[in-house]
Amino acid sequence: MPRILIVEDEAIIRSALKRLLERHRYIVSEAASAEEARELAPSEFDLVISDLRLPGDPGTALIEAAAPAPVLIMTSYASMRSAVDALKQGAVDYVAKPFDHTELLETVERILHKQSMQQGTPPDITDEGGGRQTMIGDCTAMQQVYTRIRKTAPADVTVLIQGESGTGKELVARAIHQQSKRAKAPLICVNCAAIPETLIESELFGHEKGAFTGASAARTGLVEAADGGTLFLDEIGELPLDAQARLLRVLQEGEIRKIGSVETRHVDVRLIAATHRDLRALSKSGEFRLDLYYRLNVMQIELPPLRDREEDVLKIADILLDKACKRHDRQGLRLSRASRQDLRDYPWPGNVRELENALERGVILAEGHLIHPDDLGLGPVTNRPHSSTGNGSTLANESPAPNGDDDDLSLEDYFQHFVLEHQDQMSETELAQKLGISRKNLWERRQRLGIPRKKTARRPT
Repeated sequence: MPRILIVEDEAIIRSALKRLLERHRYIVSEAASAEEARELAPSEFDLVISDLRLPGDPGTALIEAAAPAPVLIMTSYASMRSAVDALKQGAVDYVAKPFDHTELLETVERILHKQSMQQGTPPDITDEGGGRQTMIGDCTAMQQVYTRIRKTAPADVTVLIQGESGTGKELVARAIHQQSKRAKAPLICVNCAAIPETLIESELFGHEKGAFTGASAARTGLVEAADGGTLFLDEIGELPLDAQARLLRVLQEGEIRKIGSVETRHVDVRLIAATHRDLRALSKSGEFRLDLYYRLNVMQIELPPLRDREEDVLKIADILLDKACKRHDRQGLRLSRASRQDLRDYPWPGNVRELENALERGVILAEGHLIHPDDLGLGPVTNRPHSSTGNGSTLANESPAPNGDDDDLSLEDYFQHFVLEHQDQMSETELAQKLGISRKNLWERRQRLGIPRKKTARRPT
């Protein structure tokens, strides 16, 4: 249950607010001043509700001390000025005293919900070999994925995971299963696109001996094998219509019937499906059953593509690089600054899987202790538009990579030498393309390094 800290110097108001929140299943602590609140470690609470006027420091003094916990300010001076001042200093919202109980509870619930969506924790996952791994990523979209996993896993409902190939849909399915009530039961993973259409029904639902040519023995299907556990159907959009009808019966009635059998068997299976295709559009064209789509789409988790997770790319790359170095016994290899820039700018149509392959290639091809852009084999890299603030947005203002050395610093000399040598034969656009940077980046680096542009001859008038 969420933990809330109330900071209010008037005991009557403080006690009344505490009783109100506890009746709605919140765990409440209280303090009479900002000084007392600091002693209770306000940053460890889910929310701090503080009066604006307190003995000693004002309530807004807790905004920094409580971070990352949000601070809701109460004020009996319901002027717009005091409210705006509190918000400018970082308060999440304000309420005016005397406050309406319903309105206060709605405000608290809204703040806590937003906070939980923004602070999803990456789940730990056990892979098929028994090893432990954690999903990687701190961006807002991935935090929402973690939150949805945490809330969906114990609900025992059907889940539809959508996302491009290589975004980690199977990892999400494993996380849901391992946080569910079925965690001790089997998780059966099936890639519907990898099984021939003529065999998919037999693989999923089983068959009796002699049911068709080549059926020399009875076979248990994967749905039955997942009884009591979870069945993960990847690329479910590739499932033939006949198999879709059988799967719909499993979801509606909890029954399966083997091919060639007249008997039905009850199964208790939680289904998690994944696809990179638009199932609703497929249902309109008759390629996917609409009734099955509605059965699947009870809970939906949308995985963002890697190109939309710019702040996570290098973090993922460092972890994958470490694993590749261990596999190939190339300890100590690291990415040059130019390589890190390319990794950040590349659009990654193959997502994390393509990133992993590029790093594997880099580890194998690298000579010395640095992986350069040519080793990664990414081809032309189109720079994304970067913000002028935040983490280094271009090669020019990027902070040095960890454990930097003199070899990497020669990139500045290389840039200067390349531009001076080729600018008479190349346009600015061609120079930027060859260097793997944008024209704006090229101009900025010219200014910083004092490299003048070539002078173009004026046309005779």
